[in-house]
Amino acid sequence: MTSIPFETPPGDVDPRRASPRFYYPLATIKCAGTPNFRSQEARDFACLLDVDPDVASWTCIGVELSYAGEAYLTDFVVTGTDGRTFVVDVARSRPTPPDWIELAAELAGHRYRPVAMAEFADSFRLTNAKDLLRYGFYRCPLGDRIRLLAALDEMGSLSVAESLAAFREGRPMGCLAALILQGFLEIELDDALIGPETAIRRIRD
Repeated sequence: MTSIPFETPPGDVDPRRASPRFYYPLATIKCAGTPNFRSQEARDFACLLDVDPDVASWTCIGVELSYAGEAYLTDFVVTGTDGRTFVVDVARSRPTPPDWIELAAELAGHRYRPVAMAEFADSFRLTNAKDLLRYGFYRCPLGDRIRLLAALDEMGSLSVAESLAAFREGRPMGCLAALILQGFLEIELDDALIGPETAIRRIRD
């Protein structure tokens, strides 16, 4: 029988060789501490956190809430750019926590947010986020970054296809994805899958 060749996604580790404790994609951007996902659904939601401009950081540390001798494990503590924090409880369908969960979160200084990943099953944002994070370990060379940012200063916006011509030192798609993930560029993630015609713009503080 002829085996089907497997192509390793550019910028990532062959997922077949990763430990079962890890979920693909492996790169994270805004994680504080070591990521430790208890499900693929949690890992997928972390992809959304990494491309959310309102999220400053997230962590898998300190996610257990307790009240009156009972304990309940959530998935993330998320810090927003406004400094507020909330715990996120992720499941395929809507989580069913104990009735004291919001009080316990409030006592810990957080708000509580349940997430049903079934609601993101056909989401362009999730697919695009996972595609970008395949390149999450890339770093764009300084010369390439300056060339692209200068071109955007002059043109205002460029398509993905047009922007790739600016990269001469590194791998074009990896460098472009890195600049998006690191907050130099913005790109529309919700309307369609990222393609040659997708517009990119520079983010300014």
